Amino acid sequence: MKKKVVLATNNSKKLNELQAIMQEFGFELIPQSHFNIGTAEEPFDTFIENALAKARFASEKTNLPAIADDSGICVDALNGAPGIFSARFSGENATDKANNIKLLNLLKDEKNRKAHYHCSIVFIKEPKDPQPIICEGQWYGEILKEPKGSQGFGYDPIFLDYKSEQSAGELTPEIKNRISHRGHALQKLKQKLKIIYDQEI
Repeated sequence: MKKKVVLATNNSKKLNELQAIMQEFGFELIPQSHFNIGTAEEPFDTFIENALAKARFASEKTNLPAIADDSGICVDALNGAPGIFSARFSGENATDKANNIKLLNLLKDEKNRKAHYHCSIVFIKEPKDPQPIICEGQWYGEILKEPKGSQGFGYDPIFLDYKSEQSAGELTPEIKNRISHRGHALQKLKQKLKIIYDQEI
């Protein structure tokens, strides 16, 4: 019987990525939207702190273990912005398209277009778990001058992956899950969870 874990996100595309990567592990991921519990506040200045806040909120409301991530794109020429504000870069009700347009406009005359995606993932067994598992991943590339591809979400159409020389929006979900910031963080998480749960058996 699979272990039930609440997934602290209401982003359906992010949920699909996480489910695809975690499905081989012994967890049944249930999105927090299934419980109608709303969303957590994200008042902190770091990805790790915000991910932990989301995980604790979801776990407290559902009394289940929880997985949460906080991710964003960090642009060198903007001193790491949009960073933790990536999802709402163009406003509280921002869309992916609006965020991309704002970023492209800010970099219109910029030669340094280096950027990276960052992901912090947190797993907790219970709301007050004193030993959360924290894993992080990065994905390096640069910001294109115009969108390419229709896959993925967020800034994917304007993020060029150095290794494939394609935008993240041109990559298949399978390839993206393997090389992305979230993919790297989740692989680390799976390794740590396997050690923990093997020891408990």
